[in-house]
Parts: sequence; C-alpha cells; structure tokens
Amino acid sequence: MSMSYLKISVSTILFLCMLYTSALRAESAAENDLSLEELVNTEIAAATQKEKVKKKMLNMKVSSVSKTSQSVSNAAAAVFVIDSEAIKRSGVTSVPEALRMAPGIDVARINNSKWAITARGFNGHIANKLLVLIDGRSVYTPDFSGVYWDAQDVMLEDVERIEVIRGPGATLWGANAMNGVINIITKHTEDTQGGLLTAGAGSKETGFGALRYGTQWGEDTFARAYAKGFLREEFTAEQANNGNADWQQFQGGFRLDSTLSTQDTLMLQGNAYAGDPNETLDIFTSPVPISDMSKINGWNLTSRLNHSLSSTADYSLQFYYDHYQRQEYIINGERDTLDVDFQNTFALTEEQSVIWGLGYRYSNDAFKGKTLTTFYPNAANTQLFSAFAQDEVSFLDDALLLTIGSKFEHNDYTGFEIQPSASLMWTPVTGHKFWTSISRSVRTPSRVEDNSKLAIGVPPPFSAHNPLPIPVNLVVVGNPAYKAEQQLSYQLGYRLMFNHNVSWDITAFYNDYRSLRAMSFGNASFIQGAVEQSVMLNNISTGNTYGFEMSGVWQMFDGWRWDLNYSLLKTELNHLDQYPPTHSPEHMTSLRAALNPIEKVNLDVWLRYSSSATALSMRQLAFVAINGYVTMDVRLAYQPVDHVELSVTGQNLLESQHLEYIDDGFVLPSGVPRTVYGKISWAF
Repeated sequence: MSMSYLKISVSTILFLCMLYTSALRAESAAENDLSLEELVNTEIAAATQKEKVKKKMLNMKVSSVSKTSQSVSNAAAAVFVIDSEAIKRSGVTSVPEALRMAPGIDVARINNSKWAITARGFNGHIANKLLVLIDGRSVYTPDFSGVYWDAQDVMLEDVERIEVIRGPGATLWGANAMNGVINIITKHTEDTQGGLLTAGAGSKETGFGALRYGTQWGEDTFARAYAKGFLREEFTAEQANNGNADWQQFQGGFRLDSTLSTQDTLMLQGNAYAGDPNETLDIFTSPVPISDMSKINGWNLTSRLNHSLSSTADYSLQFYYDHYQRQEYIINGERDTLDVDFQNTFALTEEQSVIWGLGYRYSNDAFKGKTLTTFYPNAANTQLFSAFAQDEVSFLDDALLLTIGSKFEHNDYTGFEIQPSASLMWTPVTGHKFWTSISRSVRTPSRVEDNSKLAIGVPPPFSAHNPLPIPVNLVVVGNPAYKAEQQLSYQLGYRLMFNHNVSWDITAFYNDYRSLRAMSFGNASFIQGAVEQSVMLNNISTGNTYGFEMSGVWQMFDGWRWDLNYSLLKTELNHLDQYPPTHSPEHMTSLRAALNPIEKVNLDVWLRYSSSATALSMRQLAFVAINGYVTMDVRLAYQPVDHVELSVTGQNLLESQHLEYIDDGFVLPSGVPRTVYGKISWAF
C-alpha cells in the first residue's frame, strides 16, 4: 500500500471527526435556547441513554465460558462478544469476515470461498486448534481436524451474537478446543417476528439475497423460516489461469421455540445447503492450473429441551444430527454425526454452584479414492464418550470467585483423555476485575493423521527435497500410533469499567505445547516404475506461544463509539525443519468508529493492520513470507422510511488487492480485492 493511500485515509477519518465535532457543537449551542424544563428533560434523557450504554457494556451475556448465562465482566476467560449491531454496521457478508472484529483471531482469506482462521497461532486452511459451534452444534470436522468454513453459512441478520473465547475451553467443550472456542448464537424466534427481505449486489458480491418470516403459533410457540443465496465472483489469482472459480450457494432452514410449561422450553431447528465453491488448483501433476468444479451439500437438525427444577437448578438435553458431502479434487467423501449431550446445573449453597454433564457422539464417514488422497479404510465409524464437572465457589461477599473442573473423554484414536482447569477472579472494587487461569487441553488425531496417504509433490533431481538423480514422488503417510497433541495454558487478565462509557480488557497468556505434529522421512521404494519417498507424521515437536490481547470501547458521545483491539503473538517452536513455523502475524490491530452524524444515517469506518506472516507453498514445497497490510472498510447507511434501510459498503479500500495467505493445500493463491456493494433491507 502506498503512503498516499494511507495519508488519504487518515485525512478522511480526521475530516469526518472534525465535521461531526462541529455538528455536536452546533447542537450544543442550540440547546442554550431551550427552556429550563426542556433542558432538564434533555439531561434526563441523556443520562438514561448513558446508563443503558453502561449496562450493555457491563451485562452483555455469554454462555460459552461456563455453559450457563453470565455477564462478560464476570467471565474468568479471554472472551469477546460480537453482537448483532456490530455485525450489521461492519458491512460483512460472512461469519469469517465478522470474526476479524475479535482480538487475537487471525482471519486470513485464501480466495473467494476459503479462509484460514485460528486463535493464538498455528493457522492453516484447516486450522486444527479452534473449536467452532453454531447454537451448540459442533462444526469441527474429524476429516482433517478443523472447520470447512465454506459450509458454515448463516443468515447474519438472525445472529444474536458470536461469542469468541481465546484460550482453552476443553473442560466444558472437550478435545480440540485447545486455542479457543467460537460459538455462533442465533436469535430467539420471538425476536424475529414478521418478515425481512434483503438484497444486494456489487463488484465481487455479484448478487445476494435473503428472505425470512417469523410467526406465532398459539400463545407460547414462535417459529421462523428463511432462505438465502449468493453468487460471489472469483478473485484474481497470483498467476494467470483460464478456470472458473465463481462461488454460488443456497441455504434454507427453520427454527421453533416453544414454552411447553412453566418449567419446560423446547428449541428445534434445521438447515440445508448446497453450493459449488469452485477454485483454481495448482497441482504438481498438471503443467497448468486446473479448475476444481467442487460440490458441497449438507443438512442438520438440532433440538434442545430445557427443564427448570427450581430457581437454582435446571437441566438440558440436546440432540443434533449433521450430514455433509464434499466432492473436490483432493477429497471426495461424506460424514454423518449423531451427538447427544446432557447437562445439569444446581446450587449447593448461596456461594457454591455445580454444573456437570454427559455426552456421546457417533460419527460415520465414507471416502472415495482420489488421485492424490487415499484413506485406510475408505469408511470408518468412531465413537466419543465424555463427562465433565465444574464447581464454582464465591468468597468474601463475591469478591473472590474460584472455578475448578475437568473434562473426561474416551476416543477411538488415543483412548482416555483428562482435561482439567482452574480459574480465580478477584473484584477488589466495583469496575475492576482481575482473573487468572491454568488449564490442560488436547487435540485428538484426525482421519488423515491416523491412516492415510497424501501425494504432495514431485521434487526434481538434486533439489532440496530430492538428492537423487531422478524425480521422486513425495507422499505424506498417516501414523496409527499418532498421539494427541497436548497444551498447558496459563492466562492472566484484567477488566476495567471507567465512568459510564469506557471499558478496557487485557489478557496475557503463555502456552506450553507437547507432542505437536512433525514430519520425518521414511523409507523410499519403487512403485510402478517410480521412486516413492514416504514422509511420516509423528509427534516429536514441542514449543510455546505467548503474548497479550487487549480490547477497548469508548462511547465518546451518544452517536459516536470507538472500538480498538490489538494483539501480540510470539511463537517459539522446536524442530522447525520438520514442523511449519507459525502462520499467524505477530501484530494485529483493529480500529472501528461507529457514527450517527444525523438522524437515520449511520457511518462506520473500520481500519485494520496485520503484520507479516508465513505460510506453506505447496508449489514450492517451502515456507514463504506474506507481507503485512493495512486496509479500511467504510459503510454508509440511510433509512428513508421506517423499516427500510439502504446501505453501501466499500471493503479493502486502500489498495486494489493484497495477499493474506498462501494455501497449505493446492489452491492457487488469490489477492483479496477492493470491493463495493449496495444493499437494501426491508422489514415487514
């Protein structure tokens, strides 16, 4: 990015600030002409608004930290909430882009349909240390250990909040919640009554739209149904290609919430989707890039029953079934998952509460043989049994809060795993909270790590990966003896609530890793007239990461809010010749300004910085650097009449395009382009 673009963007922001400040001064001068009674009413209204802002900042609820509803300020974890208003005003069109608002979350876009997303390091196309849920349903796949982000599409207008927890959540959520937990929570159907129609189009967002309608059945039952779809144009690849990488996808679903009695509530929801996230691949078996006309589809059904035993005790029973299919050049398979989860919460005394639960998960997969990837066997069944218990005790009139607990799991790969944790929160005075925690978590093996074969390249003779005078086929081979990766995590946090409109949150962390994934050369053999060199997966690598994350909110005026995030990540790994260095940038910063300059007009400016990172280039069979970047998004919205909003959003405005990631698969790298789109929303 040129300095001229940076100067223009900074000047633009300063100009908008000066313009808005002048408007506020003019408004203040006009207030001098009001009567005494009008001035008193104005002050009361302003005080009421400030109190609402303070309450919202202090009492925003989360449920992913303790599996029970609690305010963010009382959560002894590095938690950040992206609420529905922030999602709307940011102008994002997908969940991955919304996650850029959270500190410590590395979101690197690969192309128009793929993202690499992680928390606190170890990023990748299928990052394996971040657990993601949608309304409590896990979307973490055991195929490669990670999340297929192109399949996680939700109607953003129906999202109530996204709870982002950096650091382990294994005590409650189990294995693979090693570096963080993301829980996408949709709105109760009572809050989405009536109709909503949205439509838009732009330079890369060629066309998108959604229709949702909510209704009431009887006195205590609410329901909604929705349908959505989009067509997203391909991004410009790093090297010329003649393929088609446009992405179109359609999804529909429903949700029902019913109050069955004074003690029982029931939630039932389902979704179905189908899409073709086409992409251009740079495969070593082809002299030119090829088009991967991929297909994905799936459906899921979730039900949850909550029963209140008393004012201090309740239980819930959740069930979900998830099915998906993927037909891609690299992998072609399907998976069915059945999950049942029970949990019970009760208070032993006024100062002590307990939550415990049991879980069972059955998963069945079936893969078809591909040129590059083979699983042994092609179809397999796995089971997961789990139990957890957590005890929370308060001391000194709630000034001290101690929480201890553990998860107990048995999986088919590594057997029995224990994942304990303990945290302590201290509130010396109102508005100041200190907390600390220690926890152990694991990441269990995936299907590809257990027993598979993946062809990754053919290095030429006398090259870095081939000392022989003839070409060699490099093949990564799974290891049935592969162990669970282990982490011991230490965290220390502080939260400040100052005056009525300023909050600050900072967390320092240190993670010690053992049994990390590494690779070593195995035996070479002749197969069908060619030399094949095996690369074996093992667990000999160790290392640590440390750093801190901070986030702040300043409600400068009733119509002007600032949100600032910054994160620092340091990574020290052993066996760097066998395990990839961290993909995540060392520094990440996000600054958002939300303004209401005049009535019925919203203006949002979002400035982001990400320092350089590294990624694996399969084309070069080497790790390469990715330059840092600065970018800015701007959204302007206007409400001409009630229930109708018009908006225009510009994304990545500071340069024509910038590279965020080089895929660790075979996807041809693409720059993230400057885009502009318009949108209309009509509530009826």
